[in-house]
Amino acid sequence: MPADSTLVRSTWPAPAKLNLFLHVTGRRADGYHELQSVFQFLDFGDLLRFTVREDGRLQRATEVPGVPEADDLMIRAARLLQTETACPLGVDIHIDKRLPMGGGLGGGSSDAATTLVALNQLWGLVLDEDRLAALGLQLGADVPVFVRGRAAWAEGVGDRLTPVDLPEPWFVVLVPQVRVATAQLFADPQLTRDARPLKIRDYLARLDSGGAGNISGALFCQSGKDPVGNVFEPLVRAKYREVDAALGDLQRFAPTRLTGTGACVFAAFADEALARAAAEQLAPRWQTIVAAGCNRSPLFV
Repeated sequence: MPADSTLVRSTWPAPAKLNLFLHVTGRRADGYHELQSVFQFLDFGDLLRFTVREDGRLQRATEVPGVPEADDLMIRAARLLQTETACPLGVDIHIDKRLPMGGGLGGGSSDAATTLVALNQLWGLVLDEDRLAALGLQLGADVPVFVRGRAAWAEGVGDRLTPVDLPEPWFVVLVPQVRVATAQLFADPQLTRDARPLKIRDYLARLDSGGAGNISGALFCQSGKDPVGNVFEPLVRAKYREVDAALGDLQRFAPTRLTGTGACVFAAFADEALARAAAEQLAPRWQTIVAAGCNRSPLFV
């Protein structure tokens, strides 16, 4: 984004992400899991506004139900940036919270990343992308992909990122009214922790072979001998009846998948009209989000 455009920006987007697939390939000695995934952004998310303060105070100007201010990733991100740079300035953070908490869309991580990117400019710090991403990793494994703002192949704990060029379909996301306990899923003995590692070139080759006429099959890589899915999906379906129902309902329109550790589920469509037609039929039962997929985060557009 050109520097001069940020000077007049009043609202900063914190977009959602989708995990187009999610595998656990092993467990490290420190207890963390080795993951493989692909992140893509949605042209939809929370909206943040920042009012710079001269007194150094960091505070949230909008309440977020269920999240104490001291635990909020936006405040933690601002405090980390302030401490690391010895910046004397403070901020009031306003948020229009549109992403569900515990839905697997990365709302908290995206809010933290947007806070880092915005305050880096508003406070005049001029930290580069690598420094901001390193700070973001201290807040959560998903934060760096939002800081970098490019659709990415992810490995490690989700922090080793390789930019990828993906189809950009329209998505329908269903939002079951449950919050999935991520820590319990990672600890579940039934979790598949030995998924066969994929190679990025093979995944991208499958996308190319899917063709524009089969956007769902291409994006989900349903062809080929190696399964590509979300290893958490069977566990979540078994533990959360609402998620199982959402997957079943959306599956009537297109191949469907859980994002992250849930609870949101999504399907890809070739164009906006098809996506909105499906969402209209599902809306009486489900909260729906209809949004375009983006390889470049709306934060940087």
